[in-house]
Amino acid sequence: MMRTIHRVGIIVKKDSAKAATIARELQDWLAERAVQVAMDAIVPELDMLVVLGGDGTLLHIAAQASKYGIPVMGVNMGSLGFLTEVAEEERFAALEKVLAGEVTLEERMMFKTRLVGPGGTSAWRHALNDVVISKGTIDRLVHLCTWANHHYIASYKADGLIFSTPTGSTAYNLSAGGPIVHPAMTSILVTPICPFMLESRPVLLPGDTLLTARLTGHARDVKVIVDGQPAWDMKEKDNLEIVAGERRLQLICSPWEGYFDILRNKLNWGGRPEDIPGKEG
Repeated sequence: MMRTIHRVGIIVKKDSAKAATIARELQDWLAERAVQVAMDAIVPELDMLVVLGGDGTLLHIAAQASKYGIPVMGVNMGSLGFLTEVAEEERFAALEKVLAGEVTLEERMMFKTRLVGPGGTSAWRHALNDVVISKGTIDRLVHLCTWANHHYIASYKADGLIFSTPTGSTAYNLSAGGPIVHPAMTSILVTPICPFMLESRPVLLPGDTLLTARLTGHARDVKVIVDGQPAWDMKEKDNLEIVAGERRLQLICSPWEGYFDILRNKLNWGGRPEDIPGKEG
């Protein structure tokens, strides 16, 4: 259920003239309905956020939106748009449904992650999609050990590791051979990137697991990337910790498409439209 909408924030894709034009149109449309608008601002007083852009734009504001518990509607102006579910031409019709309280809110699990090492402990950072350990520009594979709640899982020799939420399962995780996981689940995926040993397979773990990863050999230029943004350089004695965060992102779903509709339309997954059978019963 949606709260009554009095104040809306509009977040515009950076350097997009088209998104800026649409933002002004939405601002006028909402003003006609006595709804106040804040442009490119996220403050606790907002009742919802409208993101005009692609998934990257939404990921960029997810941590702050979840901090204040502000529901987010993504209008897709990128390419695939798994998170920005509302199509550009549907924006006014979708907002009509939001104002009428006729939309569904999904709560999406988020990670919090930090780096613990000889130099100290970093502040927590939050991720909606994934946390990635990447070898950067070096030619060698990295050696990584992982633990779940301090119990040893496995050692990996690979280009890196992806720790993914269910929401992020259709992002880098899927490209690396990991499974699709329904976003309503609370779970953590661990997927090696181009592993040296073919038996190194993705692992699906309970959502309350504390995951720890550590480099086991000397390596340089190893990066930790949080939702696509470089976070830290990882060194041999550092431990990366990943756990489900207290925050969840409230995502306003498309009024017209369900999760599997989006998979079929965005990924051509599950057969051609003409192959879809009618509902039984």
